[in-house]
Amino acid sequence: MTNRCELYVTLWPTFPHFRRFAVDYRLAGIRLNSAMIHTHELDNELEIAKTVDDAVPLFFDIKGKQLRVTEVMPYNDHLELTLNHPISVQTPVPVLFKGGEDYALCLEVVDGNHLVFDGGPGYNVYEGESIHIRHPSLDVGGPVLLDYEIEKVAKAKDAGFSRWCLSYVEKAADIDEFREHIGDDLVVAKIENKKGLEYVANKFTKEPNLVLMAACGDLYVEIDKPHHIMAALKLISSKDPEAFAGSRMLLSLVQKPVPKCADLLQLAWLYDIGFRRMMLCDEICLKEELLASAVNVFEAFRGAYVY
Repeated sequence: MTNRCELYVTLWPTFPHFRRFAVDYRLAGIRLNSAMIHTHELDNELEIAKTVDDAVPLFFDIKGKQLRVTEVMPYNDHLELTLNHPISVQTPVPVLFKGGEDYALCLEVVDGNHLVFDGGPGYNVYEGESIHIRHPSLDVGGPVLLDYEIEKVAKAKDAGFSRWCLSYVEKAADIDEFREHIGDDLVVAKIENKKGLEYVANKFTKEPNLVLMAACGDLYVEIDKPHHIMAALKLISSKDPEAFAGSRMLLSLVQKPVPKCADLLQLAWLYDIGFRRMMLCDEICLKEELLASAVNVFEAFRGAYVY
């Protein structure tokens, strides 16, 4: 195990601060999160990305079988919505929104992807939002890549991308299906639910150009109990010495520029259990000032603890 510790962030080329961080030697990579952009907007983003000389490596993140809202039907007395993938699940079943901060009871699933709720969650639901259904009976159908994601992959591939993140990986077949579109390129398999953890524990085989990520933003919501996150992270790091830890780091910087003690201790613990690659969440990266503070704090952590 080496004493390196790499930092990765999430940006889009049209962000005003993209060029600043695209050439920041302290970063090891930048993730482009495909959930944040429509296909028709992608050409412009990719063209801008190609104009940055000596940019840090770029990763293109595909959402795979993550459940996302495609249409919202807010009736006066209840919510109905449709999903990007067909599902089967025992109902009634709780559905989590807003990263687990809100919920509603789904009474019925019609035609596989039309959900009917008893009332609705406390906050408005919007097209493109992700949802979580933690019931063990849940089965997500359809292909790993939907048509619009296949188009995104093709555009990114044509633009020269060779590093990819795939969300909600649950089995080797998910990666195999993805490779039909990207070949032998580097795949970061994001582990985000219990089925993914079962795959890592029992079926995962380390191979060239395949790296795991503990994607804590969704994984923390999907596991049964909050305190199970420690065992989940230890499992992933033990199975892959190249694994990433992603999201839910340095979040105290959103309130104040000085990190809380717990944030620094979290980075140290992740390093101590074997993670050498860490990726900040979207919230930190959307604003230049926040991201600058986070990069500075991470660099100070590396200097004080790693090196």
